[in-house]
Parts: sequence; C-alpha cells; structure tokens
Amino acid sequence: MVPADQGGGGLMRADLLTEPIDGLDEALAAVDGFDRALATGLLRPQPAQAAGLIGLADAHAGSPLAARVAEAAEKTAAGVGDEDHLTALAAARCALLGSVHDALTARIDEATGRTRAAAPAAAPGTPQAANLLAAARSWLADLARAGWQGIDHELVAGAAPVVSAMLPDPALRRLATLLDGFAAELAASCPGATLERIPLRRWADLWSRALLLTVPGAGSTAATEQVTGRLLPLGIDLQEHATAVQAQVHAVLEPADGGPPRLVRAAVSAPKPDTVVGMGVWQLLRPHTVLLAAVGEGRSVQLTDMPATAEGDLLWDDAHARAGEPADTFATARVVLPAATSAAVAPLDRHPAGIAVPVFLDGCVFEQDGDALVLTVAGQRIAVDTDRVPAAGPLTPEAVAAANSCIGLLRWDGGAFALQPLAVEAVVKRKTVAVHAGGWAGGTADKNGIKAEKAATDAVAVLRERAGRLLRS
Repeated sequence: MVPADQGGGGLMRADLLTEPIDGLDEALAAVDGFDRALATGLLRPQPAQAAGLIGLADAHAGSPLAARVAEAAEKTAAGVGDEDHLTALAAARCALLGSVHDALTARIDEATGRTRAAAPAAAPGTPQAANLLAAARSWLADLARAGWQGIDHELVAGAAPVVSAMLPDPALRRLATLLDGFAAELAASCPGATLERIPLRRWADLWSRALLLTVPGAGSTAATEQVTGRLLPLGIDLQEHATAVQAQVHAVLEPADGGPPRLVRAAVSAPKPDTVVGMGVWQLLRPHTVLLAAVGEGRSVQLTDMPATAEGDLLWDDAHARAGEPADTFATARVVLPAATSAAVAPLDRHPAGIAVPVFLDGCVFEQDGDALVLTVAGQRIAVDTDRVPAAGPLTPEAVAAANSCIGLLRWDGGAFALQPLAVEAVVKRKTVAVHAGGWAGGTADKNGIKAEKAATDAVAVLRERAGRLLRS
C-alpha cells in the first residue's frame, strides 16, 4: 500500500489481487486437457485425449481461430492430423495462455493504477531458411505424435543436426537455442516410458512456442529505439542456471525529453561453470560495472542513446551509460513508480509465467504460515516467494519477515499472485534500514559479504587459471 500523503499517488488495491477472474479457470482447464493429450501422444489418440483436443477447440468458439482450430482438433483426434493441424493447435494453446496473461496484467494495472503502452507493430524480420524451419517443424511433430511417454534417445537426437545447421544464422538463433535446450531436457528424461512425473505445462510450453517459431515471420520483433534519460533502479532479479547467470535489473526510466516515466528492464548475462555459486556469480557479471554498481551503491544511471525495445528491454551497452547521482530506491518506489507506464508485451511472450511487475507495498505485515511466508496488506494475504531471493546478497527470509515496506515483483504462480521481494525496509533501533537483494552486486563493505566475496574470488581465480592453462596447451 502506498499512502497518498507520501506522494504515492493513492492506494494500491490489494483486494483486487485476491478476487477471482471470470473465465480464467476455464481457460486453464482447456490448456491442461490438451497438455494431458500431448503427454501420451497424438499418433492414435484415445477418447480421453480426443476430449482434450475438442476442449481446446471449444474454448475458441466464436474467436477468429474457431474454424481452423476445430478442424485441427477433429483431424488430430481421428489420428490424421498433419503438421499444419498441430501448428494450429499450438497457436490455440498459446492464444489461451495469452488471454490468461492479459487478464492477469489487466488486473495488476487496475490494482496499481498504472497505464500500459500499446503493443507496436512488428518490424519485418530477416528472411529465414525455409528448409531448416520445415526440418524443425517435422521434429516437433514427431515429438507430439510420440508423446512425452514415448520419447527415446533416437527421437530426441533428431534435433541435433537441425540445431547445428541453425546456429550460424542469427535469424534462426532464437529458435535454435530453444530447440537445443528443449532437446537436452528431454534427453535427460529418456526413456519417457519410465518417467514417474512429467512436467506437462513446461514441456507443452516449450513445444508450442518452438512450433510457432517455425512459422515464417513469427519471430519478428518490434523495432528498437534509442533512449536518453535517467535510469532509477528498483532491484535485481538474479537468475541462475548450471551454465549461465543473468542479472535482470528492474528500473524506472525518466526520459530526458520530459515524457512520462517508463518501467524498463536491463539484463546482463555471462556463461558460468556449475561450481561458481553465491558471490562468485557477481564476479562473472562485473564487466558491466556501471549497471551493477548503481544497484549496489544506490545510484542512478545516465543513459545516452541506449538501444531499447518496445517491450521495455534495454539492450545494455556500457558505452551508452555512466554513473549518476545517488538515488534512494525506496524514494523512487514511493514517488516515481506509481506514475510509470508499463511496457507492452510481445505476442509470443504473453504467458502467465512471464509476469514480473514491480510494485511497492507499505505498511505490510509478514508472517509465517507453516513453512511459507505470507504478506498481509490491507487485510489481504499474498504468498511471498522467498525461494527466488538470491543467496548472493544480504536479503534473507528473516530480513523480509521483519520488514514493514517492500519493493518486489508481482508474479502469478500456482493459481494465485505471489510477491518476490527485491528490497525491504525495517525499523531497527528506531532507525529505518533498507536491505536489497542486489546489495552486493557491485561489491560490499559488509563483513559477511566480504567473507563470501573472498571465497568466491579464490574459486573464480582457480577456474580462470585452469582455463588459461587449457587454452595454452
């Protein structure tokens, strides 16, 4: 909650985040029915699978996709669906999840009182090799016919030559990366017949998204622009993988031309060995000193002609950024964030799992509910996702539990909204103290941080020395 007398522009309607949304459960049920059909394969669908296909088509009755999806569902249920029919079903599934995304973001916009930019027209894409797109579509169709329970190493390996041929082409690299990661995940789960648990939603997400990207022009992106102004960071969302790490900074951009403030993201990433964890990941990202130091030190960043997409992503380049004046994050959250315009979302990115909206909550109470932490604000209870708080920072679940103000990302998971804390404020010995998840991003004087930094430095130094020795041999 942001009281109006603190310059927050009114109260956030937390009650709207707990109210049901008409049609949402029905849309997700249709998606789940299709996902179950995909698990057992579409080569010879059984009655239960056919019902899932028809349910997906029924959910589109009255929409522009109705006739095409109905035909695809009927043909596929009869066991004679071709690649075009499977592509239509994938599009129908993505459209349903897109509608769920839109309903959820509309509810967030209503609760926060923010406006959202209109989606721009897509720019013409680079011509893509039709034969490679067709090869990828064929492999994905074979996956759908076999189903997740029918995958084996021979089937999954069919992606390798397609990925190898795609990777040299920048226009196909997005699809190639998706196929490569998807195939690796499937290979680690072969044979499918022995799986005790199948990630139905995740694999169907990857399959449908990849299949749509094989449609010529589907991967077109909105044109970029150059932005100049003051960047006011709100916090860092650190995302780690065994072989990569990414720091995504959520911020507000105040354009130099006096336009309204805009919500933006700036992401920097680096490859990483799986042995580098904790504070070590910051050292891998430290070539981007300006951005990380701004978050860690509480500073603004002056941008000059920084490339940016219409979806609010800054294509970060240190050459277009310099450190600015000190900027208190919570002052930004109280005064500037409520008036910021949310960015548009690209069509293929409209998915509930992609929702991560910066919000500020004041006068809130955190309490334990069993093993989980729950936020109570204005009488409404919202789950707190402390699992996403990085270990490479001073923010801990205990610090969150003691807070009375919080900057976080509003997400949607497990059928309800949840809050991922980015920074909190608490009163300690009559003094307001702020703790940030990215507080150690640019270095730290905190004794615990110094200790963790030294251990990470030693580990990274050893790995770099070994890598150099291998390159010299």
